[in-house]
Amino acid sequence: MRAFLLTAASVLALSGCETLSYYAQAVGGHLDLLGRARPVGELLADPQTPQALRERLALARAVREFASRELKLPDNASYRSYADLGRPYAVWNVAAAPEFSLEPVRSCFPVAGCVAYRGFFAQGDAQRHAQALRARGNDVFVYGVPAYSTLGRFDDPLLSTFIAYPEAEFARLVFHELAHQLVYARDDSTFNESFAAAVEREGVRRWLAAGNRAAELRATLDAQRRAEEFARLLEVARERLARLYLLRLAPEATRERKRREFAALKEHYLALKGGWGGYSGYDRMFGAEPNNAVLASFATYAELVPAFERLLAAEGGDLERFYARVRELARAGARPN
Repeated sequence: MRAFLLTAASVLALSGCETLSYYAQAVGGHLDLLGRARPVGELLADPQTPQALRERLALARAVREFASRELKLPDNASYRSYADLGRPYAVWNVAAAPEFSLEPVRSCFPVAGCVAYRGFFAQGDAQRHAQALRARGNDVFVYGVPAYSTLGRFDDPLLSTFIAYPEAEFARLVFHELAHQLVYARDDSTFNESFAAAVEREGVRRWLAAGNRAAELRATLDAQRRAEEFARLLEVARERLARLYLLRLAPEATRERKRREFAALKEHYLALKGGWGGYSGYDRMFGAEPNNAVLASFATYAELVPAFERLLAAEGGDLERFYARVRELARAGARPN
């Protein structure tokens, strides 16, 4: 599940009803992250900076300039510093959905609004929260994300969790996170994540085309095609499950039919993967039993991407006009068609 490994909404804005421990881990974790950051220019000038990191930081600087100059994304101090976290992910997100529903359990904060997941800086904290949600009868999905956005309220740094990504993947992630700073619809995670995903897809295509990287562009287009096929596969599964849950059968009967639907999803995925020439990037979704929370999480990052891409096409590919239209939708609490 490529898309949704990439971002978490700001976890710093906490409501009064949140526990002190969650508040402490969120604020402490973010301040620790910021405290590790050093300006990219300083690191490039430091003879002690390893050559491999130096090369990635030079790439990051070029990607960052392209984002503001060509994609009209915010030109600020974000992604102009670097922090080594010494762990595989920036945060671990916990998503949940009821046993017989595809609607995510939402967490609400006064600044970020309501979001479809909750982020933790320590994997153990995420697992403990997940267990508490399971104990209440929810389907749960825990996943690591390499970066998150503070929506422009802080200068988000480049992180060791994604600095070594392949170039197109790295650029995609930076474009995605900067898009969150540009437009944010309160209480609508699907709007926000799908918009950022649409921007990243267009941004990577333009980045590679600008560099005359025909082979890499073809590979990226193939990856985007696979993502679209996978999204359609999950959309069909969600539709079938949604109809099942509306029947309101006895719990045991619903549980058995749910089990069969997820078994069928696995089979359909294997058939789809057979046409991908050995690509197995979505296998991790099926490493554990897929459940409602997994489907709801993927929908958050993918459901509205085609609609946003249609909106961009309707604006003739003009990103500034596209962003203006998206802002209008966000202000109105509407979604693209």
